[in-house]
Amino acid sequence: MARSSSGIVAGLTAAALVAIGFLGYQASATAPAHPPKAVAQEPAPAPSQAAVKQDPAKPVPVPEGSGTGVRVVYAVGQKRVWLVGDPAQEPKSFPVVPSTVHPKAGSYTVTSRSGSVTGSDGVPIEHVVRFASAQGVVVGFSARLDGTTPEPDPNKKTGGIRMSRADGDAMWAFATINAKVVVVP
Repeated sequence: MARSSSGIVAGLTAAALVAIGFLGYQASATAPAHPPKAVAQEPAPAPSQAAVKQDPAKPVPVPEGSGTGVRVVYAVGQKRVWLVGDPAQEPKSFPVVPSTVHPKAGSYTVTSRSGSVTGSDGVPIEHVVRFASAQGVVVGFSARLDGTTPEPDPNKKTGGIRMSRADGDAMWAFATINAKVVVVP
């Protein structure tokens, strides 16, 4: 029986080699004569500046040219405020909704504050911090009591730079009378 087992194994091995050879021939017969060359992919285009969004985990840097020391920085174009205090701590920064009247770029001081009043747009507001006037309108930071921050009516001259109530609380605690406010474009 030993002879017949070895004959079977030899036969199976030969059949397997024939099958592998046939499959190899078939594969080569159907392959293209000139395989395509690898095409280098072009890198994806870099996102435009407008498409790049600020990583919420990273702080928004204080604008260059906004001075030094303890100050409030208001960037009109960025629609953002920074409360710059202790140099060892990251400044608090938050978005705002600008008024329809903007102060010129420069350095100002907080001239008056009110706990709660009615804004120039007729809306109840709190934590009003006034620092400038432009076009006959007093300009300052405030928060609406209803907590909303809609865009102001572009047909009215308003000076209220609006923020959330929580950010209004932070502004109120930070920007006392004579505090420095720097406005940048």
